[in-house]
Amino acid sequence: MSAQSAEFGPREGDREFSLSGTGSNDRDFNSGSFGVTGDLGWYLRDNVVAGIRQSLNYADIEGEALTDDFWNGSTRGYLDYQFLDDRARPFVGASLGGLYGDGVKDSAFAGLEGGLKYYVQTKTYFLARAEYQFLFSDSSDASDAFQDDGIWAYTVGLGYNF
Repeated sequence: MSAQSAEFGPREGDREFSLSGTGSNDRDFNSGSFGVTGDLGWYLRDNVVAGIRQSLNYADIEGEALTDDFWNGSTRGYLDYQFLDDRARPFVGASLGGLYGDGVKDSAFAGLEGGLKYYVQTKTYFLARAEYQFLFSDSSDASDAFQDDGIWAYTVGLGYNF
């Protein structure tokens, strides 16, 4: 580990908080969606973080036969392993939680995730993450859900270690 990299990032016992967002719309800005995700994590080791993540999403859909808006959310626990000990820290992990709201069927899900944290200051980082979540309503559905009922979730945001 170089002297420069030692000053960036968390150490065992530190916590982290991040706030991320996502959004989309059609080309005429008639229909669109946005979402926000907050993470609160605890470093079990310098490179392993466990935490809880809350997402809230809103969609306003306009079509020829339909105009409606939907709210949904998800709450999940996560465990991530970060590679490298430098400003750029790729990570992989897993999550388990629930999805609920107006525009979705209430479901449990398990997920795999990966991304990158890039430290722009000693304790502040830019975050990019992709999650693949497979949905199931009971344990008998879980084995088929990975291929049949998966969704992707993408976020970008900022975080801070304290």
